[in-house]
Order: sequence, then structure tokens, then C-alpha cells
Amino acid sequence: MNELRTPLKKALGLGSARQGAHHFIVQRLTALALALLALWFLWIALNVLHLDYAGARALIAYPLNALLMLTFIIMAFWHAQLGLQVIIEDYVKPAGSRLSLQIAVKFLCFLGAAMGALAVIRIALGH
Repeated sequence: MNELRTPLKKALGLGSARQGAHHFIVQRLTALALALLALWFLWIALNVLHLDYAGARALIAYPLNALLMLTFIIMAFWHAQLGLQVIIEDYVKPAGSRLSLQIAVKFLCFLGAAMGALAVIRIALGH
């Protein structure tokens, strides 16, 4: 078999981390989920336009809508984190900056998803 790594990469053990395909597939699956959920979200947004505050809360509190909203929020932040990770890996050159930005993006996406999920759960439970 023809070895494509340079002697230096062989010595340092550098090569594929075998994570690229998994990352690619997860990003495409979250995009597909978001595309489908976007249709539902558009329907919700159009319905909320004609409702008062109590009606809007009741619409989101309906169990299926609450579940879909939670799924939409989690998929949106997960997809955003995956996309930003690729951008940071490709365009940020200093390794220290790259690591700091990756940690910040993961933390902020988790925080955003947690806050969104908490809001939907509070609405669904009537608090």
C-alpha cells in the first residue's frame, strides 16, 4: 500500500483523527432536521401573529409544540456550534486562539440552548 504521509508525520504520529466524516454527517443531519423543523416553526410563527399573549403561551405549551420547539432549539445551537467549529479550524491560525474560541463557542452554544430549553419548559409547565 502506498503511504501518503511524510517521514516527519510518521515520526510525530500526525495524521487523520478519523473524526471528519462523523462531523460532516452530524452537521448534515442537523441541517436536515432544521429544514424540516423550519416548516413547523414558520407555521407556529404565522399562528402566533394572530394570538394574544395567553394564546401564544397556550400554543407553545401544547405538548407536541413544546417538544418540537425544544428539538428546534437544540438542533439550531448544535448546528451552529458545528459550523462555527469548522470556520475556526479553517481560518484561525494561532493554536491558542483556536482552542480559546472553540471553548467559548461550545460554552455559548450550550448556554443558549439551555436558556431556550428552560424557557420552553417553563412555558410548557405553566410557570
